[in-house]
Amino acid sequence: MRVLVVDDDKPVATFIRKGLEAEQYAVDVAEDGEEARFMAGECDYDLIILDLNLPRMDGLEVLKDLRSRKMTLPVLVLTVRSQVEDRIKGLDSGADDYLPKPFSFEELAARVRALLRRRACPADAVLRVGDLEMERMAHAVKRAGRRIDLTPREFALLEYLMRNAGRCVTRAMIIEHVWNFSFDTMTNVVDVYINYLRKKIDEGFDPKLIRTVRGVGYQIGDHEWEEND
Repeated sequence: MRVLVVDDDKPVATFIRKGLEAEQYAVDVAEDGEEARFMAGECDYDLIILDLNLPRMDGLEVLKDLRSRKMTLPVLVLTVRSQVEDRIKGLDSGADDYLPKPFSFEELAARVRALLRRRACPADAVLRVGDLEMERMAHAVKRAGRRIDLTPREFALLEYLMRNAGRCVTRAMIIEHVWNFSFDTMTNVVDVYINYLRKKIDEGFDPKLIRTVRGVGYQIGDHEWEEND
């Protein structure tokens, strides 16, 4: 799952990003309201953590703009504006949750999980491709009943492939959805991580699930096919 953290306080944003990445989320960071507005429009985020005291565009304006375009996108406001009237204004402007600063990361992470559970429909909670199964909320992966341990980045990559099962996704699409928004698209990191995944979910199993589509990208499915490497 992909989260956008919007906060102009770099130490706080870095703290949140590292904590969420340790819990297997792909995380982008925006440092002002205009950047947040642009990134939210360009990428398909599962949740946004939004500060209100932002340069260039106030957080409440960002929130209202988001609600006009993406009604169901969960937004958790994280701000020093802690008065009751501030909370009411934030919730009435479209926030799904409101957490004042200073905050506990454990509470923030629990609220993130709660918002994502509410958003997920039963069909999205568990992804299946052949005998491969992913429980998105529990961050658990099994193949033929055997548990497979993945790093946070491997999990995010496999989740993106499984959400697009049967569809070829390009390296650029994978970079956009799994890595940082500004990540170098010329890197071979996608190919490296695809190889990591193959060793964990395909070696010793049949059929092989991850297919290389030559010159295009990758596809996951539960059919026998000839590899296009």
